[in-house]
Amino acid sequence: MEQTIKEQLNNHRSPVLVDMRYCLYARKSTEAEDRQALSIESQVKEMKALAEKEGLKIIDIKREAHSSKEVGQREVFNQMLAEIKEGKYNGILTWAPDRLSRNAGDLGSIVDLMDQKLLLEIRTYGQRFTNNPNEKFMLMILGSQAKLENDNKAVNVKRGLRARCEMGFRPGVAPTGYLNEKHVDKKCQVRIDPKRAPVIKQMFERVANEQWSGRKVYRWLREIDFKTKNGKPLVLGNIYLILRNPFYYGEFEYPVGSDNWYVGKHTPIISKELFDRVQMTLNENFIPKTESKEFAFTKLIKCGYCGSGISADEKFKKLKDGGVNRHVYYFCTKARNIDCKNPAINEPTLINELVELMDKIDLDELGVKSKVEQEMIRLNRFKAMLGEKEQNNNIDINSRDYAKYLLKEGTLIEKREILYFLKSKLILKDKKIILQQ
Repeated sequence: MEQTIKEQLNNHRSPVLVDMRYCLYARKSTEAEDRQALSIESQVKEMKALAEKEGLKIIDIKREAHSSKEVGQREVFNQMLAEIKEGKYNGILTWAPDRLSRNAGDLGSIVDLMDQKLLLEIRTYGQRFTNNPNEKFMLMILGSQAKLENDNKAVNVKRGLRARCEMGFRPGVAPTGYLNEKHVDKKCQVRIDPKRAPVIKQMFERVANEQWSGRKVYRWLREIDFKTKNGKPLVLGNIYLILRNPFYYGEFEYPVGSDNWYVGKHTPIISKELFDRVQMTLNENFIPKTESKEFAFTKLIKCGYCGSGISADEKFKKLKDGGVNRHVYYFCTKARNIDCKNPAINEPTLINELVELMDKIDLDELGVKSKVEQEMIRLNRFKAMLGEKEQNNNIDINSRDYAKYLLKEGTLIEKREILYFLKSKLILKDKKIILQQ
């Protein structure tokens, strides 16, 4: 039976006599300054040549491309540590100390294994680290230096981005209507997209001058087959982002939400006055979600044309005598097809359609009868409070007639509940309710 590493160390005064077994660990850094460093396969090739030259036994080769900035996030690295604890190998071959770790947590795990005499040696291309106080100290210094470089780099990147913003250049991908300059000496600079900028300007003009909605702009862009530089059409959400973006008149916020505003050096597509008029139009047409209302038959019916859900809205009409009539309309949400042609239907007509279907559809009669019994119990309790005599609950009520009654006279909640007893799916098409096959 093979001896453990600790037993070998106890039996021999010099670790040279210990059977050294190495894991070759190669990691490709994702940090910008290391992009010109050796690739993973180059590291493997160089370290295998070193092992052959010095007679080192390589038990396993592990390759990893994950960054070593964050503690405990490298799957291959964690597997290697676990196998060292199991005694599979007691040494590590790697190109440089920073291949193992650029954070204090993983570096501490390596040093702990050396303190436990489970990891006896780390070999790099030009250095050797053993369980020696001075060598471990040097290893920790080199690992800490790599972490310092990471931290400084993050600070320098943020400082560089702030400097670019103060110069009037917004970092990141250019918004639709602009193109990023590809020259190195023009980093973060953009130029007008001659193909798309005129269309973006027309979007703002039509919303400001003709009070177009976002959906109308969307339909127009589809009609003219407008595509982004990536060859994709703009979705409705993108249209509103464009119409709300001050970059188009010459200002930008970076980072978004920071309230740090800068004046850009790029050429504006629109004027500030046009942008402000667009915001007024959008704000006037905006309906807060908190004002959304409940309707009886929403989320219970599907569109017969595109399969989208059926939503509802209410409209009010003033009467000559000063009164107001309320009208509720149900219509396709057009979530699956913005051009869906399914016409809207008013609520009274929809209820009549549902009432006519009550004699044709599968109905959970037990559920309906249970609801009738509950209503009778409530009625008797109320009469008991008034001192009246209780009536017999065993009244024979036709379930379908009761369902028709609730559809016409019930509360919003009762109308919704009665549709829950339907066993068939309902489809609205051309102002008619049909059963799903």
